[in-house]
Amino acid sequence: MTLAAGRTRRLGRHGVDLLAPGMIGTGTMGRVDISPSSSPSPWPSPWSTAADRRRAALAPQRAAVAPDLAALDELIGRCRACPRLVNWRESVAANPRASFAGQHYWGRAVPGFGPADAAILVVGLAPAAHGANRTGRMFTGDRSGDVLFAALHRAGLASQQHAVSAVDGMTLSRVRITAPVHCAPPDNKPTVTERDTCAPFLARELELLAPTARVAIVLGGFGWHALLGTLARSGWSIPKPRPRFGHGAESVVTRGTQQLTLLGCYHVSQQNTFTGRLTPAMLDDIVGRALVLADGMPSAES
Repeated sequence: MTLAAGRTRRLGRHGVDLLAPGMIGTGTMGRVDISPSSSPSPWPSPWSTAADRRRAALAPQRAAVAPDLAALDELIGRCRACPRLVNWRESVAANPRASFAGQHYWGRAVPGFGPADAAILVVGLAPAAHGANRTGRMFTGDRSGDVLFAALHRAGLASQQHAVSAVDGMTLSRVRITAPVHCAPPDNKPTVTERDTCAPFLARELELLAPTARVAIVLGGFGWHALLGTLARSGWSIPKPRPRFGHGAESVVTRGTQQLTLLGCYHVSQQNTFTGRLTPAMLDDIVGRALVLADGMPSAES
């Protein structure tokens, strides 16, 4: 994406030019300058040269200087740091499911979705190959997302109960959705190395949300452990022994005067929702608890 005429370049901390080729673009990736998943034209590529691709492989190292969430989202969308994930997400995009024939997949890392002043953070696992990897927006275009957005809508946190594309008009209020891994992994199983490579993005997202974030709904054990690790490396105090994941688990982490409550929730995967391990009522209870905590009520550990 090109820099609009007359727009001044933004310098991040340490004087880094965040709009240099292959770094962070205009901050609109996945929000304005995109096409719907049913577009007859492919997504525009941010890697026009080999130099762009080399810089994109270093994207996580630049996360700490992203000045805002829009810039961080742009940087995530350009990332090519994990060869296995890049190869998989692009091979899936090149070979759509028959049910999505004619649609052009996003086929990139998927940034977080939601306002910059969110009080509640929803932390998943990674984009689905034919869901967010297709639409370019977290939990959008698959049945797991159907369950999640329906619950958020019932709680008044989402404008619609169905999310089908990145330009379907969906807006979130008070909640932001993200993941510890931003690329679709084979078999929905990112490696530990891939998780750790992607961790700077989550760390920066947490920093940018710190003024308003009060609670994190963590979907599944993978996200739980990834979030705790990122928080520990970012200077947050983690209870000892380290909290274990479980549905309904509740744990408070602190850093100075800041406090964040983690709520464990079974993942909204089809495996869990189809078998009844996670029901709509169970998910509603977790979201309701998050709202109570976000509104300032004491946590179970206070």
